Parts: sequence; C-alpha cells; structure tokens
Amino acid sequence: MQIYAIIMAGGVGSRFWPRSKKDFPKQLLKIFDDDTMIQATVKRLKPLINDENIFVVTNKIQADEVKRQLQNIPEKNIIIEPFGRNTAACIGLASIFIKSINPDAVTVVLPADHIIKDTDIFLKTLQNAAKFAYESDGLVTIGINPTRPETGYGYIQINEKKVSDNIYKVVTFAEKPNYATAVRFLESGDFLWNSGMFIWKIEAILSEIKNLMPDLYEALSEIEKHIGKESYQEVLIKNYGMIKKISIDYGIMEKSSRVYLTKGFFLWSDVGSWEEVYQLSEKDNNGNSTYGLVYLDSVIDSYIYSPDKMTAVIGVDNLIIINNDDTLLVCRRDKAQDVKNVVDYLKMNKLEKYC
Repeated sequence: MQIYAIIMAGGVGSRFWPRSKKDFPKQLLKIFDDDTMIQATVKRLKPLINDENIFVVTNKIQADEVKRQLQNIPEKNIIIEPFGRNTAACIGLASIFIKSINPDAVTVVLPADHIIKDTDIFLKTLQNAAKFAYESDGLVTIGINPTRPETGYGYIQINEKKVSDNIYKVVTFAEKPNYATAVRFLESGDFLWNSGMFIWKIEAILSEIKNLMPDLYEALSEIEKHIGKESYQEVLIKNYGMIKKISIDYGIMEKSSRVYLTKGFFLWSDVGSWEEVYQLSEKDNNGNSTYGLVYLDSVIDSYIYSPDKMTAVIGVDNLIIINNDDTLLVCRRDKAQDVKNVVDYLKMNKLEKYC
C-alpha cells in the first residue's frame, strides 16, 4: 500500500480579509509560526508521505508562490486549475494524475489551511484510515469531537458501533447549523465536526464519481487521455469549463453508501475566521492577543494585528482589529464569520484592488 496526498490550495479565504487576498490567500500566510499554513501542512506529512507523492492543486494566480514556498515538491506535482470548480473537480483532477502513476494508490486529501497539533496522533489516524480504505474500498472522512456548539462547521452523524478500529459508519451529513441546532448536536454525542479531510483508494473515489457524478467523470476521463501531452492544456480548459461547481461533500459523500468516519483525537481547527485565530492565540491577563505595534488601555478579550502601523486601542472589548497595508478591519468577535461580506461588497462595487 502506497500513500499519496492531495493538498487543496486554491481557496481565497474571504473570512480572513484583509490579510487574505486573492493573490496571497490564507494558505500562503504565516499565521502562528515561521511556516506558512501550506508549508506546515506539507511538513506534518513528511514522516508518512514522500515529497514526490504529494500533489498540490491551486490556481494560476497563486501557482508561482505555491512553487516558491514548496520547493521540495516536484513542479509536475503542482496541478493548476484553469477555473475554480469547487472540491469535487479539484479532487477528481488530482486523482487522475495519481492514477496515471499508481492506479492502486491510497490518497489522503487535505485542505492547505488547517491547524493540526499532536502530529504523531494525526499520522497514526491517517495510517489506520488508509489501511481500512485500502482493504474495504470505503471512503473515509475524519471527524473531530466537538468541544462547543460551533455554527461555523458542518457536522457528521455516525453509528457508534465500530466497524473496525476507530472506524464508524456514517449516518448523515449536516450543513452548518444555527446555534440551537449546534447545541442539540453537541448534546446528542453522535455528531462530530466535519474536518474536510478524506482518505480513500484512487479506484474507489473515481468509481463513486462515475456512479454519482457522471458528467464530472466524463470530463476527467477526457482530460486523463491527454496528461503529459502537448494537447493537455487545451483539453483541460475545454472540459474544465463545463464542469459544475459542486463540493465533494454534496456530490459524493452525502450520497454514497460507502462512507465511513474515523475520529481525530488531535487538536484541529480550520482557522475559518479571525475568531478562530483569537481562540488559538496566546493571550495576556486581560484576554488580549496582539501582533505588531499596538497600544492597549482598558481593552479586554480582543485580537489586534498591526505589523507595520501604530494602532492604539482604548476602552473596548471583544473586538477583532486588523490594520493591514491599505485596509482596516474592525468587528465584534461574534461577527467574525461575516467578514466575507466585505469581500462580496468590494467585488460588487468594483473595488477588487482591495481584495
């Protein structure tokens, strides 16, 4: 059994505005340490997966920076999508590349912008899930035990009877809930956070794409014929443009009868908002976390990022303040999920230079 990795790195991270912008999004930023998020994602895989078996899917705008940051990954393993078509197409495209090398491969699919601690436990989780996926042809996702009624994550309900070591049958997927529903999920004990990480055989995922998303499978089959040929780019653009934007969760995982879950007993966050950054950051005695040139007076439970400018904050609490380049964000922490609305506004009003 040989394990490969697909790292999805084409997102914009609009909830991370104004630091995350289309040409330099969240996964290419240093958030907590000296590695960018994509560098940390690759580094934690190294004990399990060789660099030549790691594939990264990104877009034209970000490709050069991805290559610069991941110089140990072979350039041929950096797959460039001509258009964003959500995760089903992204995963399918990388899968046909891996199939052309090793059709019997098991793949681990990971977003590029997650925070994961307890690396040893994480790698053991991947190994155990890969073994099960290889032997069963199942599609395995990683679920995280919820610690709070989080409304920013999707949830997965499982049958608590194990089918193998730390492997459970999935009952249903649930979209991001409102607060009351999230409380019920937490109290039930059989709902876990959907981490967006997957483990499966190439053959198994392509088989389910063929069964459940035949239009996507047809496009991928045509592209596959031209991998490594001069005609590849032309055929890719033609076929990729016809693919519908559908997530792997909606297109495959919510409909397949072959879906299983393994619990991840490691610290995990998708760092989906500035509130998540605040929660994960070290804080002073007043519950504040700061970065850069910051003056505080009577400030409580706030996150202030100001690397290049002097920012003074007085007499407030529970705020996110990002003073970055030519943009400034001030919002209540409980409204951090709404930062993406700023990016929508900028696009609608032809102010793309700020996003």
